[in-house]
Amino acid sequence: MTALEVVVERLRHVYGTEEPVVALDDLTFHLPAGSTTAVMGPSGSGKSTLTTILAGLQRPTAGRVLIGDADLATMSEVDLLRLRARALAVTVQRPDRNLLGYGTVQDNVRFAQRGAARAERRDLPAPLEVLEEVGIAHLAGQRADALSGGERQRLALAVGLATAPGVLLADEPTSQLDDRNRDALVDLLCTLAGRVTVIVVTHDDRLGDRFDRRIVLRDGRATG
Repeated sequence: MTALEVVVERLRHVYGTEEPVVALDDLTFHLPAGSTTAVMGPSGSGKSTLTTILAGLQRPTAGRVLIGDADLATMSEVDLLRLRARALAVTVQRPDRNLLGYGTVQDNVRFAQRGAARAERRDLPAPLEVLEEVGIAHLAGQRADALSGGERQRLALAVGLATAPGVLLADEPTSQLDDRNRDALVDLLCTLAGRVTVIVVTHDDRLGDRFDRRIVLRDGRATG
């Protein structure tokens, strides 16, 4: 699959009814296909809500979210599952939550590819190709729970890339890494530009400096 553009139009999300809390308020932005974007902002700014909506895990109160031609706000649950299985990859903050600890590194990539339709699997990259791309092909036979923190984060990224998605959404991928591993992961994310649209939710200024664009949220609105 090729990179997909992401369009957010007048996005609004409100929690509660008696004492409503506005998490996102009239948020609009356009991310070109193949671009890299850092979503930043203080705690409570709306980053988590935006992440779950972009991942198709929560429907907005109002507005549109387009991944390519697909409108996440109006899609059925079945179609959202298909989208996440093929076009949209999500890696959560703790890499262990993305992984099967008892499986080998290569098993984890194979398992991720099982979600794609049988006819599409022929077009997916071989697991070792994906592992080579993220620099851990030499660990293919090791159990995931035996890896270091940096290696697990790379494996979580490989699992995300296993289905050749059009969009990669990563939540705080560098938060638990030392400086060396963080810099290596940022380099890796930057190499993906062009063939996948990368969106990273982060507090890491150095990561934001390397990406094409920053979206800074404050009180549910974009300020940058």
